[in-house]
Amino acid sequence: MSTSSSSRLYGSIQLRRNRGLAGLYLVVAAFLILYALLFPGILSIGGFSKFTQNWFPLALVTMAQALLMLNGGITLAIGPLVSLGAVIAATTMEGALGVPGGILAVSLAGLSIGAVIGAIVTYLRLPAIIVTLAGSFIIGGVALILLPRPGGFIPDWLSTVLAGHTPVAFLLLIVILVLWKAFLATPLGLGIYAAGDNPVGAFRSGVPVERVKVAAFALSGLLAALTGLFVAAQTGSGDPVIGTPFTLNSIAAAVLGGVGFLGGKGTMRGAICGSLLLSVMINVMFFLGFPPVAQYVAQGLIIVGAVAVPELLGAWRARR
Repeated sequence: MSTSSSSRLYGSIQLRRNRGLAGLYLVVAAFLILYALLFPGILSIGGFSKFTQNWFPLALVTMAQALLMLNGGITLAIGPLVSLGAVIAATTMEGALGVPGGILAVSLAGLSIGAVIGAIVTYLRLPAIIVTLAGSFIIGGVALILLPRPGGFIPDWLSTVLAGHTPVAFLLLIVILVLWKAFLATPLGLGIYAAGDNPVGAFRSGVPVERVKVAAFALSGLLAALTGLFVAAQTGSGDPVIGTPFTLNSIAAAVLGGVGFLGGKGTMRGAICGSLLLSVMINVMFFLGFPPVAQYVAQGLIIVGAVAVPELLGAWRARR
């Protein structure tokens, strides 16, 4: 196949995958403009840094959730893994190996726990939602055993670097997205989409479907645990329950970004945009003076609408 033909094919594939995201981009842009009008400080370096620091953890857990949803799975263990990552970071960084040892411990914990969950789901043929629900209780219990109450040690310089007045979080997100793009060019990255879209066809094409699923769970666990490390740096300590809200928020953000539950549908950039929309939406409602209860109701209605509108439009086009 010639280079020009390959370029045209790649362009057509990207166009098809982005077809449903134009509306999302417009909505995100509208909310960002409204947020800038309500809080002009976001246009400063400090304001932008603080906003991206608050958005970054949600973006990471959304990527962790979308990674499994693209592969046809789902996890309810995101929140406890975030908490465990924060606890491990806060209980290991004061040791002999310091910050590098803490980062390594968090990464290994996330990878290994994700791989174990993925192996149970894959090789025992158990529903992911049940296994990850059970796993969430176990992981949350381990976090409470390691650190029964908020505390531990996070170096001040690490908190300053990651959660200071510079947009380090935004730069980290860009690096992660570049790595994801490179990962998609590998057989494993292509296998995640293929196995999620058509497992039987992927298997017949030589994709190691089972190993791909285990790898997806492992990478998802890694992202969730590293989110905990970042949150610990933000707060300056470890908290065994700090990740609780992230489980449902990661699902909501991924769905807002057009990622389907049945696998093979959606893009990671859509998921990231979904997390940005959810984050901006919460901030806008706060500045508009919405009481907490009204914020939850409005957030739920917007999520339902974001899911229902594309389905209704698809059904309407099918009838024409």
